[in-house]
Amino acid sequence: MDLAPRFVGRLGVADAVTVGNAALGFLAAALATTDVAAAARLVLLAAVLDGLDGVLARRYGGTPAGPYLDSLADVASFGVAPAMLAVTLAVDGVTEASAVIVFGIPALFVAMAVVRLGLYTAYDAAHTTTLGAPSTLAATALGAAVLAGIEAPAAVLAITVAFCYLMVSSIEYPDLLARDAVLMGVVHVLAVLIPGFQGGMFPVALVTLSLAYLLLGPWLYWGEAERAGEGKRS
Repeated sequence: MDLAPRFVGRLGVADAVTVGNAALGFLAAALATTDVAAAARLVLLAAVLDGLDGVLARRYGGTPAGPYLDSLADVASFGVAPAMLAVTLAVDGVTEASAVIVFGIPALFVAMAVVRLGLYTAYDAAHTTTLGAPSTLAATALGAAVLAGIEAPAAVLAITVAFCYLMVSSIEYPDLLARDAVLMGVVHVLAVLIPGFQGGMFPVALVTLSLAYLLLGPWLYWGEAERAGEGKRS
């Protein structure tokens, strides 16, 4: 009788990175209550792994389990973890009257991230565009905002509630071209490694790039023809 774990021989290198993404999501959620900055850095690092698993899947081939693992991992890293950041930053001074807002908005964020990821896996994974803001973008914007010093409870909750709608909106977002994804990845890594460099220039740059894509991407980004052939994780 073979006693090896069931995943042996069934999961690929991209899947291993995806599982690492999920583990980072747990660590970020656990750290959020004691070290918000460290948790935010882990969220951004998870976003790097989220991009890397797609690259590896295209290079070495994906597995049938890949898309499902990807969405499940994203729930942890880009749903639960950023919601815990929002709760931690907003919970100080919470009153009985405001508790519904302080806890309800992050809970709604998780719920909308789950809905968005399920819809993406079912309908958008094979396309070069997707409806609704990516959950990775939502988590990146929130994590980078924290590292950039935006920690006021009202501001954090405003960002969180905005993405509650944007993730499940009918706004069509294009996939990033490879060159732009690499640029975003480099900024992610620098924001993780040296978040305080030059007054936090890399987290600020990441917030700026995220907002630019969020607000302008659906209308001003490159056309379908330029994205053809780049594909997604299979």
